Amino acid sequence: MKLILRKITNEFIKSVTFKKFELYKVFIDELNTIEKPAAAYLVTENEKINSCELAKLKLTLEKLNIKFHHIYSCNRETVLSGKALKITSTLINLRDLKNELDIFPSYQKNDIFHKGTVRSGDRISSNGDLFIMGDVNPGAIISANNNVYVWGKLMGIAFAGENGNKNASIASLCLNPLQLRICKIVAIGPKKKSNHQYPEVAILKEKKIIIKPYLLDKNFK
Repeated sequence: MKLILRKITNEFIKSVTFKKFELYKVFIDELNTIEKPAAAYLVTENEKINSCELAKLKLTLEKLNIKFHHIYSCNRETVLSGKALKITSTLINLRDLKNELDIFPSYQKNDIFHKGTVRSGDRISSNGDLFIMGDVNPGAIISANNNVYVWGKLMGIAFAGENGNKNASIASLCLNPLQLRICKIVAIGPKKKSNHQYPEVAILKEKKIIIKPYLLDKNFK
C-alpha cells in the first residue's frame, strides 16, 4: 500500500510504500521534513484496516499538519472504517484501482531513468526504482525507495530500500561501490576491483548485504 502526499494545491510531494499498515510509523520522521500544509491519500488493495488503526494515522497526520484526504481500497471494511471517521473513502476493484491512479500522475512516474555518467558530487534519487544507463563515479550518490539498476560501472555510493523495503536490491554490470546501503544495513565496497565478466546484484539476507551473480533473463524487467 502507499501513502501519497500532495500539496493543498494538488502538486505531488512524495509517496511512501509499506507492506503492513502499522509500518507507516517508520516514515513519520520523514514526513516531518515535507512542506506543509499537505494532504494524504492512502491507496490499498485488499488490506483490512480497522477504524482504530485509521484513527491513529489520522491523528498522527493532523499533528504534522497533514490532512487525511482520501482512501482508495478494494476492501469493503477498510472503506467503511474510513467513512466512520469521516474520511472520504472509495471502494474500487483492483483493475479500476490501477486506472484510478491516473489522478496521481506522479504515482506512475515514481521510477526515474537517467542516461549518462553520474559524476562526483552528483546526487540522484527516486521514489520508486532508479535506472542508470551509464557509470556512477566515485563521489556520486544514487538512491531509491525500491531498487537501483546501473547499466554500467557502479563506483560511487548506492542506497536502495530507503522507504524500509528489505526486498530492495542494487544491481550493476560492474559492482565496485564505495558503499552500499539496503534499508538500514550498510556495507563498504571491496578494496580490490572485481574482475567478474557478469552483472552482480546486492541483496539483504539475514541482516547482511550479500552480492551474487545477477540473472538478467530471470529478474530484469
